[in-house]
Amino acid sequence: MERLLTHPAIVAGLSKVESRIERLSGSSTLPEINAGAERIIQAGGKRLRPALTLGTVLAFGKAADRRAVTAAACIELIHAASLIHDDLMDGASQRRGTPTLNATLGQGKALVIGDFILARAGLAAITAVSKPVAEVLAATTVELAEGQYLEAVDQFNRDRTEESALRSITGKTAALFRASCLVGALCAKASPEERAKMAVYGEKFGLVFQILDDLLDLTLSSETLGKPAGNDVRQSIYTLPLLRARGADPHLLDGDAETILARVRDSGIVDDTLAYCRDLAAQAVDALPAAKDVGLLADLPGSYIAKAADMISTPARAA
Repeated sequence: MERLLTHPAIVAGLSKVESRIERLSGSSTLPEINAGAERIIQAGGKRLRPALTLGTVLAFGKAADRRAVTAAACIELIHAASLIHDDLMDGASQRRGTPTLNATLGQGKALVIGDFILARAGLAAITAVSKPVAEVLAATTVELAEGQYLEAVDQFNRDRTEESALRSITGKTAALFRASCLVGALCAKASPEERAKMAVYGEKFGLVFQILDDLLDLTLSSETLGKPAGNDVRQSIYTLPLLRARGADPHLLDGDAETILARVRDSGIVDDTLAYCRDLAAQAVDALPAAKDVGLLADLPGSYIAKAADMISTPARAA
């Protein structure tokens, strides 16, 4: 992952993306909305999704022009809005060690700020990028909502299926990774076949990202995560790694949250999940257009898995 994020062309492009994000998120006529939007935008994060957009443009031999930079900024704005909505649904009080908007401003104001950011991204896409990119982002926003809704439907459902969990994370997470690559391919004027390949790559990598995130929630300490560990189990959200582990232990989900977490950490969940993600990563890399300069993108899924595995194997792993 660091190879992509430290590539000189990506670093230069992300600097422009950051400036565009700041202008777009601070464009309300109401200073209070701008201040709230700035808080979520500046709360951290590696800007992985816009980096994927820029990396895709680079892979097709193009420079990140104004349209590509704006498209990448729109991707990050949609991601930021989704985080606000996630925090609202979870009732979260902190994200990355700082208070959430809903914790400091209240649910109503946080919701409006999230909606503002989302709408601002759509407006910028249609006016400053292109209709096809705006259509991709609009369709992706629909998928985000549907994926999050599916997760809410299955909350508290210990009979949740792996298929249901996979469908949910495809919508709530992988869809935006797919869009990150697809809009980059559109900005680079890639062929329809190449765009389809990049979409598959983005979706498969997005699944790897979310599944590993769910695994880390189950296996790391709160200190390492920067947020409460085991939060999904405590909220009765049964994620894909947990459901796969249940296949080997039908009684895994019996008992309270602490009992479940103790059983999980004594199970084979790490090896099983890492193997599952390696298969998805291979599918992602296989989908990349062979004739293009995709080295940065090809390395990304495997390096992300290696980083997660290293985090889990350190002494900071939760007891």
